Amino acid sequence: MSPKVVKVEALENSQLRLFFDNGETRIFDVSPYLDKGFFKELKNSHYFKQVKPFFGGVQWPHEQDFGPDTLFLESILASVWDVAG
Repeated sequence: MSPKVVKVEALENSQLRLFFDNGETRIFDVSPYLDKGFFKELKNSHYFKQVKPFFGGVQWPHEQDFGPDTLFLESILASVWDVAG
């Protein structure tokens, strides 16, 4: 079972900064998905920035989403933060 996203920030270049409940901050690149089906809407930078944490993963207003397993396994470790702080 993968850690869950507790906070997300939209970055430039179709990337997300993810804060997980295990204290890791990771970077997830959404760009490989942007030409697939309903993910195409994420090419709009204003819409892309509307991402929110959702049941351990992330979701946009029109229900495009990524689950915690995909986000954790396909992201790159950026840093570790103090979960208790």
